[in-house]
Amino acid sequence: MKIAVNGSELFYEVTGQGRTMILVHGNGEDHHIFDRLVNVLKEHYTCFCIDSRGHGESSSVETFSYQTMAEDIIAFIKKLGLTDVVYYGFSDGGIVGLLVASQSDLINDLIISGANIEPRGLKNSAYYLMKVAYIIKKDPKVKLMLDQPHINHHTLQKIKARTLVLAGSKDIIKESHTIEIAHNINGSKLLVLPKEDHSSYVVNSTKLAPIILSFVK
Repeated sequence: MKIAVNGSELFYEVTGQGRTMILVHGNGEDHHIFDRLVNVLKEHYTCFCIDSRGHGESSSVETFSYQTMAEDIIAFIKKLGLTDVVYYGFSDGGIVGLLVASQSDLINDLIISGANIEPRGLKNSAYYLMKVAYIIKKDPKVKLMLDQPHINHHTLQKIKARTLVLAGSKDIIKESHTIEIAHNINGSKLLVLPKEDHSSYVVNSTKLAPIILSFVK
């Protein structure tokens, strides 16, 4: 189904029962990356799986910003009157989650994986591959990752939600950067998953299910 928020139409699917969980995918993907995960989580949560603007079945856009995407989620939660929200965001979805949680009290439990707060958080090899990809295709979604985000420590320190910060040991995000994020969110937990890369435990996988269920009791 679709909902009009913040000057855009977001597509989302709802499944399951119980406490509200919002799941937001990464760059160039859509909500279907969570299909296998949600098949487990739906026994415990009402899962709202959203296509970010310019992705999947949501409205197309010419330019992107993480701040606008965060405003989309804030408007989405408010318009549907969702409460006691668990938010899981992967990669770009994690960046959006950090912004939403720092700018509102709409998220009670925040789980992010493979997120960065500055482009410098990307490993050099990943950054240069993205740069080449942008030169070839001029995709505004790639430009987003090259130019943004810019989230400072003060912003992270505003987050009051219980927070779990995840990454793979072989992630495209520098491990020191993931540690930096967790260090600046009061009371957060950090988990670096051995032998996992950026998306191996997320996309079309159920590996996250026990981690989420253990954290959000």
